[in-house]
Amino acid sequence: MKSYLISQVEVIDAEAWERYRELAAPAIAHFGGRYLVRGARPEVLEGDDWAPPAADRQQIIVVEFPDEQAIHAWYASAEYAQALAYRQRAVRRRLLFVDGVERQPA
Repeated sequence: MKSYLISQVEVIDAEAWERYRELAAPAIAHFGGRYLVRGARPEVLEGDDWAPPAADRQQIIVVEFPDEQAIHAWYASAEYAQALAYRQRAVRRRLLFVDGVERQPA
């Protein structure tokens, strides 16, 4: 079953964020991940924790991984550790891992 990373970020250092993204992308690909959404600005319909003034710095990222093992292996990997060195100063984020839905027969 596919697993998904959903990340809500508020960019606090654009230069560090760009370096994080440069390092994170190959690490994600190495573990079979692929971006479905990268850097999209959310349209917030409900919830107040994503309210202005930070709205212009908010982004959503969604990455699909082959399975739960792959997503956890990526997060704990040496490849991703290089990107994590930039994450704390680059963004505030909420990071979620969720499992997909099994395909239903037609």
